[in-house]
Amino acid sequence: MTSTFDNGTWLNEPKHWTSDASGLTLTTDEKTDFWQETYYDFKRDSGHFLGLPANDRFTATIRVQGEFRTLYDQAGLMVRIDETRWVKTGVEFTDGELFLSTVITDGKSDWSVSQPLQNHEDFYLRLTLANGSMRIQCSQNKTRWPLLRLAPFPLAPTYLVGPTACTPERSGLTVRFSEFFIGPAITTDLHDLS
Repeated sequence: MTSTFDNGTWLNEPKHWTSDASGLTLTTDEKTDFWQETYYDFKRDSGHFLGLPANDRFTATIRVQGEFRTLYDQAGLMVRIDETRWVKTGVEFTDGELFLSTVITDGKSDWSVSQPLQNHEDFYLRLTLANGSMRIQCSQNKTRWPLLRLAPFPLAPTYLVGPTACTPERSGLTVRFSEFFIGPAITTDLHDLS
């Protein structure tokens, strides 16, 4: 269905970005973030997101490359309905380490972290949404796709899907996104890692 960033619409367009047939590179602005209330009691909707339209059954994949070094540096893939219903998944730097991370927001945000990969600075994400369920997988080689998260997600007639990056504590993180594709939902068995 979609394999380029050409039809995307920016939410909080960064000052510095370039896009061509090979991918998208962006550098984050200062103190950008997505979060809704939980624990911190604040609402933030200032992160960078390039959204492309998708229907209610899709799989999106993307390659993410960057050097994450400062607290809360993060980049990955976002699915968004509106300001209070979205998911961001990818990597996030916290407690001195880089973790695989997912935040799902339906009114309020939750946050989960894990570390199944050896190299978090060059990796692939695959997110499948079908029938109100979201399956998030991560891979080093686009061959083996272990599960990162399985969760409910609100039904909507359409969604926006695409790359996201935030730096709540600074500016200047440069991230490269490539090999982006949105296609029909992959609904293989949950334990099928292909």
